[in-house]
Amino acid sequence: MKNTTTLAAGLVSAGALALGALGAVGFADTGHSTAARHHSHPDARFAMVRSTAAATTGCLPHARAKVKITKLEGAEQMDIEAKGLLPKTEYDLFVIQVPDAPFGMAWYQGDLETDKYGKAEGTFIGRFNEETFSVAPGVAPAPVRHTSPIADASANPATAPVHQFHLGLWFNSPADATAAGCGTAVTPFNGEHNAGVQVLSTREFAPGDGPLGQIGS
Repeated sequence: MKNTTTLAAGLVSAGALALGALGAVGFADTGHSTAARHHSHPDARFAMVRSTAAATTGCLPHARAKVKITKLEGAEQMDIEAKGLLPKTEYDLFVIQVPDAPFGMAWYQGDLETDKYGKAEGTFIGRFNEETFSVAPGVAPAPVRHTSPIADASANPATAPVHQFHLGLWFNSPADATAAGCGTAVTPFNGEHNAGVQVLSTREFAPGDGPLGQIGS
């Protein structure tokens, strides 16, 4: 896993992230240049807090993240700063339909890796606004790359457009989650489908009203 810029691709159109730590959206002066807005005037800010799973087990009591979104030409830039996590550990970031289980539709945005202090930063470019969605007009064959511990589907379910307005961060390894006192569950939330439990999410926002949905297109 590398903490690098990630381009969103595929059928998913990535949405927009907004809101301050208490849920208030802030908008930048659009007269500023993109570079200036990125450094001092993001279009939106909001927080990620401990997931329900993490809070229930009492693990990582100081874990949290700040997210800011800056509009670019034809896309958005999402910057994340996390802290209070397990040091020297890999995590997986997903855009999700609802912040807690069963999570609904979700797609893999990218990776974060903490330093020796349990801090991590990541920058991602894609569609992060009220138009973030997945769609499958019909059923089609899907590549099966993994058969264990959680197998790939061999075909997709057909679905009308489904918006995803929340974010979630998962332990890349169940062993790391166990070391942090967060439980031993194995989940599909990494590239090999053998991730640990969710550690951060945007659950302070209502399931049907996540922060991405509050950023205009």
